[in-house]
Amino acid sequence: MFHRTLKGGVFYPILLAALAGTATLAQEHAVKNVVLVHGAWADASGWKGVYDILVKDGYNVTLVQEPETSFQEDVAATRRALALQKGPCILVAHSYGGAVITEAGTDASVAALVYIAAHMPDAGENEADDGKRFPSDLSKSDAIKKTPDGFTYIDPAQFHKYFAADLSAEQSAFMARSQVMNKAENFKAVITAPAWRSKPTWVLVAGGDRTINPDLERWYAARAGSHKVEVPGASHAVYISHPKEVATLIEEAAQHAR
Repeated sequence: MFHRTLKGGVFYPILLAALAGTATLAQEHAVKNVVLVHGAWADASGWKGVYDILVKDGYNVTLVQEPETSFQEDVAATRRALALQKGPCILVAHSYGGAVITEAGTDASVAALVYIAAHMPDAGENEADDGKRFPSDLSKSDAIKKTPDGFTYIDPAQFHKYFAADLSAEQSAFMARSQVMNKAENFKAVITAPAWRSKPTWVLVAGGDRTINPDLERWYAARAGSHKVEVPGASHAVYISHPKEVATLIEEAAQHAR
């Protein structure tokens, strides 16, 4: 209504200038560092599509290569990457990596956490027990195998069906044959001080996830009071199949976290 009280359309350009200034200020105050943490049976290369978008948009991106040999070593690898950040960062994880950032994310450099089809245990919980709240198709199958020395992997013949149904058969086959085996005990690692209890969180639910039940992802988000988005029909590999949606959520966190 203000433009009706000002002659010559003076208010409109003033309003545009004010909005532009506000947008510029928001950009200046946005968190510019992002740390990406992969999940079980995968490595950081799966973040390539998300990485490319974030870098193009001016973010400084670090990718953590957890060894998956123990939960403690995965948390240590993440904290090592956090120690390299110059300023606040957004800490992002997929799948099992969600438990890792829940433990590592109390670091002072972390401004917010983003969970992409990920576990989000509370203090005293572990993701294996949380998964029993809403069992996934994978957990009810015979697809998870274990080596004699206690490392888990997904049967390559069933990897596409349970992990990456919205990727091409060729890409899924490569991922299945290049899995990083995860120590079985990692899924039972108990969280001590959950970062999401003290920091803002964003959650992306993969609507067609068969590795983690989407209802569990929704439950995690509701419990934490997270900002939540959902990608309908997306597989557990949503961070690969829908990099734009994932990057958009990360940038939203970066714009609003302080």
